[in-house]
Amino acid sequence: MELIFEKSVKGRGCEVLPSCDVPVVEAEGKYLREIELHLPEISETDISRHYTELASRTYGINNGFYPLGSCTMKYNPKINEEISKLPGFAGVHPLQPEHSIQGCLEVLKLAEEYLCEITGMDNMSFQPAAGAHGEFTGLQLIRAYHNERGDNKRTKIIVPDSAHGTNPASAAMAGYSVVNISSTKDGYVDLEELKKAVGEDTAGFMLTNPNTVGLFDKNILEITRIVHEAGGLTYYDGANLNPIMGIARPGDMGFDVIHINLHKTFSTPHGGGGPGGGPVGCKALLEKYLPTPRVIGTDRDGVFGLERYKELSIGRVKNFYGNFLVVVRALTYILTLGREGLKNASENAVLNANYMMNQLKDTYYMPFEGPCMHEFVMSLEELKKEAKVSALDIAKTLLDYGIHPPTMYFPLIVHEALMLEPTETESKETMDKVIAVLKEIYEKAKSDPGSLLESPKNTPIGRPDEVTAARNPVLRYQF
Repeated sequence: MELIFEKSVKGRGCEVLPSCDVPVVEAEGKYLREIELHLPEISETDISRHYTELASRTYGINNGFYPLGSCTMKYNPKINEEISKLPGFAGVHPLQPEHSIQGCLEVLKLAEEYLCEITGMDNMSFQPAAGAHGEFTGLQLIRAYHNERGDNKRTKIIVPDSAHGTNPASAAMAGYSVVNISSTKDGYVDLEELKKAVGEDTAGFMLTNPNTVGLFDKNILEITRIVHEAGGLTYYDGANLNPIMGIARPGDMGFDVIHINLHKTFSTPHGGGGPGGGPVGCKALLEKYLPTPRVIGTDRDGVFGLERYKELSIGRVKNFYGNFLVVVRALTYILTLGREGLKNASENAVLNANYMMNQLKDTYYMPFEGPCMHEFVMSLEELKKEAKVSALDIAKTLLDYGIHPPTMYFPLIVHEALMLEPTETESKETMDKVIAVLKEIYEKAKSDPGSLLESPKNTPIGRPDEVTAARNPVLRYQF
């Protein structure tokens, strides 16, 4: 497919502007560009065809099954988009006076109340723009807590080996040393390893629960107790909140601070560069460190305001109040489903994942016994030894069946891993078709492994040279 710059023809365009009805003032030479601005010169028809062709090559949840594990590629209900387009939301300016944005402030306050109730937290900030941004913000709260108490020797964050890669990265970026602890063969946190790791230098512990192999840690109360007794705080990575929403609360498990992925659990758009939402919630002991400004007031008196300064706040982590329209979408989702609807969404996510896992376990090797939560992991390690077919080959072959591949090679504690997350919105009929395809591919791997090594064959791009692409990327068009 040609780039839009390659379709450009000098002098061609599609603008139709009225004649200028005011005096024309030419800018002084010192304000003019010395180098020509490279923009494509193209007709409206060709622009339309170009972006239509691009759209046809984009695979999303509207196209078909999208089992990307640990990312919850949830369907985004169209009502969310309609509400976010209302003029009073879409047309608001963040510098308007408070009396003119009462509805927007009420949205933020109501979303905070509901999300605190769902997670078991006491307070929340919507400034963080993504999950990793929320992790960094939460770690700054932990730092502020220890610093105010003069406990400056706490320089280490403990992270399980099954954690999302952003956990150790965020801890390192926040200036902490990262202590990695191993998991048990059953996929849970090793309590003995945790006891050895905690101490007077422990600032906090980061955990996803359910974890990245799809298991709810049965020792969660013991885990948070061990960390607290050592003087550390506990951080909940909300990436896997989807299967426990409305059923179990991180705050009740003993977590002090969390981030939520609105673009995962609460159905706001995910991917494509944003905007995202990674609000950070905390227990009351950390409230005074939250970023400002924050919404204050209640619906009882009908007046909402902004608390713009708090002495111990860690300060802003993003301009204004975060990605506001993402919060509007998430609140719409919460209000649409209600208490029982949110719980049902979680139950269906768990049901779908367990259904697929049980239908596939006699064909694919499942390294961890169920029941799983919202996702499960398969290992292709033995198949690779026997037939030289890897997890990558299986994933590439799925493309030829019109199915988006699952997450590959994650978590790192499972060799040749494929992680599937069917989400609650998938029907049994869709899952049955995917299960049949996965079984067919497995049999083909045994009978004709060579054919899988060449997949995909029916996509616009086959197998690119990934090594060359990584080492010598072409990131810009050369005019």
